[in-house]
Amino acid sequence: MTAQTAHSSDARPSSLPRTQNAVAAALPPADRMEFYREMGEADETELLSTLRRWWMRAAHLYADPLPEETRAVVEAGLAPGRSASAVLREAAAAREAEGR
Repeated sequence: MTAQTAHSSDARPSSLPRTQNAVAAALPPADRMEFYREMGEADETELLSTLRRWWMRAAHLYADPLPEETRAVVEAGLAPGRSASAVLREAAAAREAEGR
């Protein structure tokens, strides 16, 4: 049996523009403040590398891996399978039953 990664290096490139405003908008608030701080402290030789590093983080770490159709089905509770919370509740109940 082999394992496949969720994201391959052959994936299509991110559609996130490589601009300061686009990167900032894609980051969570706490990271956005750090991004602005680093961009503000960067000199002319560091600006591009700082923007590139944060763009990589925003485009890949915070990118949404689910297509919109899949997201809608999951959020509506119509996806096949069971939720992780249901599986965890059942596992906890099974552990408690074994311990009795």
